Amino acid sequence: MHGVSAGAATAAVGTTGRAARAAAVRELPVKESEEAWTAEELAEVRSELMGEVGRLTRELDDATSSFSALVRSGEGAGDDQVDHGATTAGREHEMTILNNARDLLEQTQRALVRMASGAYGVCETCGGPIGKARLQAFPRVTLCMGCKSRAERR
Repeated sequence: MHGVSAGAATAAVGTTGRAARAAAVRELPVKESEEAWTAEELAEVRSELMGEVGRLTRELDDATSSFSALVRSGEGAGDDQVDHGATTAGREHEMTILNNARDLLEQTQRALVRMASGAYGVCETCGGPIGKARLQAFPRVTLCMGCKSRAERR
């Protein structure tokens, strides 16, 4: 597990630029082949996650409204099996959208909490680094590639 070390902080005192920015970032784990997070990189990921919270909150509100309207519109439906089936299929579709938005919102909020607590970038299964590149591509992930692959095989 590598991050900003005491050596990097010492080097930052005598230099400017990249090393100084890296020293300002709280220690987040990265793979050995990756460089430490810079303040700008971390701010970019945080900003992306916060934007997603806003977008997903609006999507969840819209899906909730659509679902509520669908439920209200189906209350007076006749006994026709086709009408009943179409109404049920519509409700299931809206519930799927609602649940997906809720799950993504929870994952996004959880990523922000992990970032604030210093647990961001730590695999929840093995405790190793998830990888900076993986987090930049998929900022909500909580498992390293090895653990994710093992989980998918089960």
